[in-house]
Amino acid sequence: MPLGIFGFNALWSPFFILSIVLITILYFLVTIKWRNRFSESRKLTKKEATYFILAMILLYIAKGSPVEVLSGIMFSMHMTQMAILYLVFTPILVMGIPDWIWKVFIKLPVVKQMFAIMTKPIVKLLAFNVLFSMYHIPTVFDHVRTDAVLHNLFTVILFMLAVFMWWPLIKPVDEDVELSGLKRIGYILGSAVLLTPACGLIIFAENPLYATYYDSSTWLKALALCVPASSLSGLSLSGPELFTSMSLQNDQQLGGVVMKIIQEIVFGIALASLFFQWYRKDQDQAQTQTESQTSIGYKTADPKLVE
Repeated sequence: MPLGIFGFNALWSPFFILSIVLITILYFLVTIKWRNRFSESRKLTKKEATYFILAMILLYIAKGSPVEVLSGIMFSMHMTQMAILYLVFTPILVMGIPDWIWKVFIKLPVVKQMFAIMTKPIVKLLAFNVLFSMYHIPTVFDHVRTDAVLHNLFTVILFMLAVFMWWPLIKPVDEDVELSGLKRIGYILGSAVLLTPACGLIIFAENPLYATYYDSSTWLKALALCVPASSLSGLSLSGPELFTSMSLQNDQQLGGVVMKIIQEIVFGIALASLFFQWYRKDQDQAQTQTESQTSIGYKTADPKLVE
C-alpha cells in the first residue's frame, strides 16, 4: 500500500517547514542584524551558518518528511530517525550556534542550573545512553509510543541529554572544561560501548519485542502520533505488513544494525577529527619551535659573522 494514502500534509508537513523557515530567519536576525545588542558577540562565520542550515535540513528530514510517518510503520525507520536526531543533527546544531549565543543561553537561570548538575563528562555520557536504553525496554517503548505527552517529553529530554553528551567533545564555550586527548578518545569509545547492549538486545532478540509494531491496535495508536487524525479517518489499516514485505523480526534486526552502523560512522568521524586536530597542533608546535630556535640562533650569532 503506498504512503500517498495519508495525504500531502501528513507526509511533508508544510507547517513544520514553515516553523523551520521562521527559526532560520530568527537565527540570522540574531547572529547578523541584532548581534550588536550583545556585548560579547562577533561576526557569524560561514562555517557556523552552513552547520546551522544543514542542521535544519536534517531536522526536517527526521521529523517533517515521510521518515516521520515511516517511523510509526517500521521499527527500522524509527531507529534511523533516532540516529539522525541524536547522533547527527544534535552535534551539527551545537556547532552551528555561535559560542556567544551559547554563553547568553547558559546564563539563563534554569539552564545554568542544568549545566551545573551536568558538570562531569561521565555524567553526561551515562545520562543519554542510560535513558536511550531505558526508552527501548519493550514495556516503556510501547507506553511512550502510544502517549503523545510522554512521546514528546522523551523526545525533548533525549535531545537535551544528547546536547550534554556532545558538549565535552565540541566545547563551543571557552569556559567549559576541555577533555584531554586520551580522555576524549575514551569518552567516544565509552559512548559506543554503552549503546551496544540496547542495540544487541534488539538485534539478537528471537521474537519481535514491541507491540507497537506487531499488535494492530497498539500500532494504530502509535501511528496516530505520526499521522493527523483527519488522514487516518476512513482508512482500514491492520498493520505494517500493508506497507512492507519485510518481516517484523528482520525489520527489528535492521533497526538495531542501522543504529549501530550510524553510531560507528559518526564516532569514527569524531575520532578522525580528533587525530587531525592532534596532527595539526603538533605541526604548529614544531613550526613554532623551529622559528624560535632560528630566532635564537640569529641573536646569539657572532655580529662579525653576521656582517
